[in-house]
Amino acid sequence: MWATEFLRLAARVAAAGLLFAAAAVRAQALVGLPPAKVMPRVDALPVPATQTPVDLEALARGFATATGTPALPGADEPRLIVFISLSMPEGALARLVDQAARARAQLLLRGLSAGSLPRTAARIQQLIGTRAVSVQIDPRAFDRYAIQRVPSFVLARAGGQDAACSGEQCARADDHVMAAGDVSLDYALAQFQRSAPAFAKDAGRFLARLGRRE
Repeated sequence: MWATEFLRLAARVAAAGLLFAAAAVRAQALVGLPPAKVMPRVDALPVPATQTPVDLEALARGFATATGTPALPGADEPRLIVFISLSMPEGALARLVDQAARARAQLLLRGLSAGSLPRTAARIQQLIGTRAVSVQIDPRAFDRYAIQRVPSFVLARAGGQDAACSGEQCARADDHVMAAGDVSLDYALAQFQRSAPAFAKDAGRFLARLGRRE
């Protein structure tokens, strides 16, 4: 019997406490005091739509696709670099991605799309699909070759040095040849062959991978 009475008494005390708390809140509102701070429930906070971590290391070194790791040139081979932006027209991007995969050229971005790493990663993966192509974010390369517009195309001589620099062109002029404009990769290479005899042989190697002979 005494236990039942104790429980009834406890219930009345709890109810009185709740009534007192409610009255205190109403009193605060009447006199213009700010309401008491309530600690948020951690288990009720919004949960991200996806919990899959973004691979920062993969984004830094380029994407390896389902067909395998792109075969990039070694230090003793010429490098073909295509500077692009994800804001370029879809058709132009798709064409350059396809040609870069076949020619084994590198695609470089200056930075993140809308400042979002997940959005950038998803957009790049959407572009390359299952093709083996290197896509990297490298703002220093944009400075090294003084890239002012996209797309731009750079054919760098084998053994050229990647000097560290910022804000101005610092690559040696005789180490590379460059072109810019809304053209295809094979068109830019053909221009290199005609206008830069010292790079004609290297340009021909990449053109052959694209199935074009000059």
